[in-house]
Amino acid sequence: MITKNELKYYSSLLQKKHRIREMKFIAEGIKIIEEGIENNWQTEIVFITQDFADSNPDFIDKLKFNNRLYQFLNDKDFSKICDTVNPQKVAAVFISPRNEIKSKVNLIVALEDVSDPGNLGAIIRNCDWFNIKEIILSENCAELYNPKTLRSAMGSIFHLNIVENIDLISQLSILRKKGYQITTADLAGENVFESNPSGKSIIVFSNEARGPSNELLSISDKIIAIPRYGKAESLNVASASAIILSCLVPKN
Repeated sequence: MITKNELKYYSSLLQKKHRIREMKFIAEGIKIIEEGIENNWQTEIVFITQDFADSNPDFIDKLKFNNRLYQFLNDKDFSKICDTVNPQKVAAVFISPRNEIKSKVNLIVALEDVSDPGNLGAIIRNCDWFNIKEIILSENCAELYNPKTLRSAMGSIFHLNIVENIDLISQLSILRKKGYQITTADLAGENVFESNPSGKSIIVFSNEARGPSNELLSISDKIIAIPRYGKAESLNVASASAIILSCLVPKN
């Protein structure tokens, strides 16, 4: 049985400062947890209720097969480690990896101060859809392991190399010297549908309200935009990322 101190410790991972300090995070839901396990992410423990175990014997067998430790919790205790109002009665504690920028791919996505966790998660999922393997997050982006980010990403964080808390302008300048072209999305840019990307490229999406910083624009090789035909002021950054990536991702 889990002790009160252990339960208190794991419930503390619902707070950002504890996730950062302990380098651990809680993921909820069978789909997300299966993605983490299947992609060999280090798992400290999986929490389940008896009702969940009775209804999902195949999942329990998978935990046993993969040598994952699991612990039963009653509904009251389970609610203490969950962020959702109506949890799926399964949650796992994963170890946060120490990812580094590899810069061995031809296309990288970078995010400058994207502050909404839902947008961050959706962009990560879009990148996964288009087979983009590396994402760089600036220091003021939403937290990668925020529960809302995890839910929005729907398991895609386990497929990609995502590097957080980067001094973005400095890092982009370094990558630019390595031959990467910096392409930034902005309302004032050229028509993305007429763009012809070639070579190594970094596509940058920026803060939902402010758009790209002057520093970012100053080091960008190209500014691109989705042409507007109606009266909407702007597109959601996650929606815009899907459209732009569909244009710029190599088709071969």
